Amino acid sequence: MSTFTRPPTDGENRTTNETMNGTMNATKNGPRHGARNATTTQATRRPRLSGMTWLVWRQHRAAFWTMIAATVLCVAWMVYQRGQMMDFLGAYGFPAKNLDDAEKEFKPYIGAFTTVTTGLTAIPVMLGVLLGAPLLAGDLENGTAKLIAAQSVSRNRWLATKLALAGLVVTVTTVTLSAVFAWWWSPIKLHYADIDWASREFFNTTGPVPVALSLLSVFGGVLIGVILRRTLAAMVVTLGFTVALQAVWGYFKLSLGDIVTATSKPVSPGTTITFPSVPRTAHWLDTSYVSGSGKRFDLTTCADTLSEEATTSCMKKADIVGASVDYLPISQMSGMQWLGASILFALTVGIVAFLFIWGRKRLV
Repeated sequence: MSTFTRPPTDGENRTTNETMNGTMNATKNGPRHGARNATTTQATRRPRLSGMTWLVWRQHRAAFWTMIAATVLCVAWMVYQRGQMMDFLGAYGFPAKNLDDAEKEFKPYIGAFTTVTTGLTAIPVMLGVLLGAPLLAGDLENGTAKLIAAQSVSRNRWLATKLALAGLVVTVTTVTLSAVFAWWWSPIKLHYADIDWASREFFNTTGPVPVALSLLSVFGGVLIGVILRRTLAAMVVTLGFTVALQAVWGYFKLSLGDIVTATSKPVSPGTTITFPSVPRTAHWLDTSYVSGSGKRFDLTTCADTLSEEATTSCMKKADIVGASVDYLPISQMSGMQWLGASILFALTVGIVAFLFIWGRKRLV
């Protein structure tokens, strides 16, 4: 197996030559003071990266270690916050006592949720810009790609190692964050109505969604970098791509669920309308009046009348006999997440396939 490194600087040339000379001399003169035994023992005790994997890891180790360190810190913070929340819930008497009655006391814990979710929702954007865009654009810009093309290792292997290692680190970190955040939220998920599960702060940070969004953002940034071949330009365009992706996903995600409609019991036209009850944690989509023929009217109907008698007359004229509410129950959350994530994963696979079919030709 042949190995190679990036083009060395003058200082690195001297260091590399000294290292190689020292290694050759040590090989000729034999081991000293048990050096061979120590090396063998270390090799058996811990695995070491080698070849292309070692090269890619070393090249991007700053980004990888930053992601891992940030994940560890965020996990530690969420574990601490969950412990604080559980202490409060135990002292408060939850779930026997309703959390809606402790809005002021529970507010600091909601603030902790808000702080963490703000950072978690930004992860796909940051990974796309800071990891995806420079992953290959930097090699194309500084000439490393030409050096690699001159080696015995194929471009396919180089590209596969780059994408696989970056994808592995992204997957491990986002899965960890998603699982720990879901564990933190789970005690109150079905009981606290002031948290909207369909919002991007909770829908996009649990389950498979953060993994799918992050991978699509990263590999989309890689493709943009291959096309533009300039790191800074690729980062700017990737920023726009990831923001647009978040916007499109936010508009599209609610259509993944099956809308449930609740209708109130019909009453005589002109009498007081009672709205139907829905689950406490349901996400409301639309509320409307319903006529005797089943036609829906907006809630602003008859709202511009100047007196109660005029309003009653307007309601009778429109034949409004009830009200309906369209909503999504929280029980659909997991299914919606997996359906949406499967679409995002399919787009990611398409980008990766395009990189191998077309992009590898530009890696010189």
